[in-house]
Amino acid sequence: MATFRKIGILSSGGDAPGMNACIKAVVHRAKEMGVEVIGISNGYAGLINGDLTQLTTHKVANINGEGGTILYSSRCPEFKTEQGMQTAIATCRRNEIDALICIGGDGTFRGATDMTIRGIPSIGIPGTIDNDIVATDYTIGFDTALNTTTYMIDNLRDTCESHNRLDVVEVMGNRCGQIALYSAIASGAVAVAIPELPFDEEAAIKRIADLRRAGKRNMIVVVAEGKKNEDGTKYSELLAKKIPELTGVETKFARLAHTVRGGRPTVRDRVSATRMGIAAVEALVAGKSNLVICERDTDIETIDISLALAIQKLHHGNLKEEELASLSEEDRTFVKKIVARRHNVTVQLYEAAADICM
Repeated sequence: MATFRKIGILSSGGDAPGMNACIKAVVHRAKEMGVEVIGISNGYAGLINGDLTQLTTHKVANINGEGGTILYSSRCPEFKTEQGMQTAIATCRRNEIDALICIGGDGTFRGATDMTIRGIPSIGIPGTIDNDIVATDYTIGFDTALNTTTYMIDNLRDTCESHNRLDVVEVMGNRCGQIALYSAIASGAVAVAIPELPFDEEAAIKRIADLRRAGKRNMIVVVAEGKKNEDGTKYSELLAKKIPELTGVETKFARLAHTVRGGRPTVRDRVSATRMGIAAVEALVAGKSNLVICERDTDIETIDISLALAIQKLHHGNLKEEELASLSEEDRTFVKKIVARRHNVTVQLYEAAADICM
């Protein structure tokens, strides 16, 4: 087992409900194991600037129900440079921080592996409402964002019913359609378009026209923000213009955007965040690093960050052949298996959405 006196914790990238529950879990488990926790404000920028504070169980006592992150967050281009990383390492050395726990997405994980390579053992915890970290089934913040998104779509439907109209609702997710798929199913949308799979626009338009002729007053179409036209513009905006032109159905456009990133975390997010935070502390104290904490089939597991990033690249189709070939046969098989698993889940959800659209 490693001998750590202090570990630092930071949140980076987009904030996500449940990050605070994770921070609290890290502080409590670390105290039980005799380790001090230093909070790093504003992500990697705070590490560069030395924006640090000691976290005690008293300071984090009531934060698990708060949205956002008490450590704040930022994006830090400077950290991507060697000079920036060396400054961050100097901050760790000067303040006797032996290891880091970094909560965020794939950019956060790249920072964690850079620190590990340079002598500061680090572990990543997936915190992003998009659920777009393919190595894990679940990311902190996803459930809260889904509930908020569905609640807002339900509100829009009330007005659609009153005014005999359709709303095209663009939801967050970056290049991932998980929020769109789940919220479309939950809200009974007539169609859903995501980046990962082809969208049959003609069939959707016909369905909308048929439903209107059958007397349906309210309709919702959900589009993931990452769904783009060939020229890179937002598909959601184009679809919102096409529908009334082709069907005569009055159509409004709603972009929920960052309104779904905040709010009090659900029980699901608080519990998952707590389990992940505990696992991260235990892994570090056991001498492990350069890992991402994952939830797979409800179990908490770990995976090497390099493999998690390879999975991410393969999923998005930008993993080079030489990068794949450099992995061991066992790792190649694992990476392909996880990517296929996410694809299959996406297809199943897409088919479920099509089955209940009305």
